[in-house]
Formats: sequence, structure tokens, C-alpha cells
Amino acid sequence: MKDNNEIIALLHLIDDPDEDVYETVCDKIFTLGKDIIPNLENLWENTSNDEIQERIEILIHRLHFRDLTDDFIKWAAKEPDLINGAILVARYHYPDMDAGFIYQEIEKLRRNTWLELNNYLTPIEEINIVTSIFYNYYKQKGVEFSYTNPDDYLINKTLESKKGNALSNGIIYIALCQLLDLPVNAVNIPKQLILAYYNTRNDLLNPNKFLSEEINFFIDPLNGQMYSHQDVDAYFVRISLPPITNYFRKQNNKQIIQYLLKELSKCFDNDRNRYKMDELIQLANLLA
Repeated sequence: MKDNNEIIALLHLIDDPDEDVYETVCDKIFTLGKDIIPNLENLWENTSNDEIQERIEILIHRLHFRDLTDDFIKWAAKEPDLINGAILVARYHYPDMDAGFIYQEIEKLRRNTWLELNNYLTPIEEINIVTSIFYNYYKQKGVEFSYTNPDDYLINKTLESKKGNALSNGIIYIALCQLLDLPVNAVNIPKQLILAYYNTRNDLLNPNKFLSEEINFFIDPLNGQMYSHQDVDAYFVRISLPPITNYFRKQNNKQIIQYLLKELSKCFDNDRNRYKMDELIQLANLLA
């Protein structure tokens, strides 16, 4: 925690009723960066004024958000790693979380699954193993999409509680398959997050095939259930949409994290938290 006369003076001015003074103080605090956060937290703990506490909370949040924005820009500029992207999203809600737990849990999943795989398995047998480890041995549960509980979308809480929706479970499932070199990706099917096992081995034999012909089968990340092309065709009939080629495109890691940010933003569609919705949309637009 920093301790000098300038910071002490700034903190004393946080409760100034003059909005111009307050904004000037905020601007100066932002130039000091996140190193001033412990000072702000200490001030919050030692004041009983609700209005001042709310001002401090907003300042801390804005400092975290500025750093998170920078982190997203850097993440998107490199070859984006899916787990790292999901961790950044979780840090919006839990800025001080320990990512070490997440990496440990993912490595446990990878190691236990890898021990069961071999080069002689069919695609269905491979996915049966991944699904069995994740949902049966590891006891991961699926919950329906809801915009009342943001934790359902966040990788840290999904792993801690062993329950997540199709999006948070799906991100872990895809990341696990990426680590195991299994060709599983999210597809762009409307109103769903569905995974697909892509058969890329015969690309050279049939380079002009439709995108849907690359897919062996589909996987529901809510519970690991596999679906055939006929099942997916029936879904398109049910929602009265033609199964156009674009719906079967692989979603890259940036697109998946962008979708996660947009869905998470809907959890804050109310007057009190509208600024959070706007900020998450802003982060999603960085990845467009």
C-alpha cells in the first residue's frame, strides 16, 4: 500500500460534494494505476458513509476495468488461448481470483483423459472417454441458460461448483480437446452452443465438400450427449430455419470468448448494473 502526502490528500477529497473536484480527483487517481487500490480498500473499510463507499467501489472497479481492457487487447493480438480468455472474463467479476486453481483443474482433466486415450480409438470412442471423465468421473453438471446467476458463465465458479451452463462447460470441454489434439470445435448453430467433431483427415480427398460434411457428429456440452446430422436437421426444422453453410463454421477462440462476454452481459440488464452490461459489450466489441 502506497503512503505519501499526495495520496493522502487525494483520498481526503473523495468525499468532496463538488462534482468537478471529485472528477479531478478521479482522473488523478487513475494516473496512479492499480497500485493505489489497497489504499482505496483501506479507506473503504474505515468509513461508514454509504455514499463514500459507493464512490470508492466505483473507482476500484474502473481501475480494474482499465487494466482488464488492456489485457483483452493483448490477448486478442496474440494467438488467443481459450482458457486464458475465459480467465480474463472471470476477472471482470472476480478481479483478485487465483488462476492457479483453474490451471490445476484443467491439467487434472487432461491427464486423466489422456491416460485413457490411444491411437486405435474411433472418434466416437474418443469422445465417449472425454465425456465419461468430465461428466461422470469428474462429476461436472450442466444447468440451463439463465441470466440471473453470472457465476454460471465464469470458468472459476464452474470448476469450483462443478456445474455450469452449456457455454462455460463447453469452453472447458473444447479447451480439454485442444490440449488432447482432438478436433472438437464450437459451431455457429443459432440459439445453441453445440460442439462438433470435425473429420479433417479426408480434406485432400474431398476438398469441395460442404462444411457440414466435415463433421462426424455433434456434442451437447451441457451433458456430453452426442447428436447425429439427422438430430441437427430436425432442430433446424423445429426453429424454422434452413441449415445454411455459415452455421457449420468452426468458431475460433476469439469468437467463443466474444459470445461468452455478450451472454454474460445479459445478466446485468437492469438499472443498477447497466454499466456492467455496457462494459462487457465494450470488451466483446474489442474482439470483433
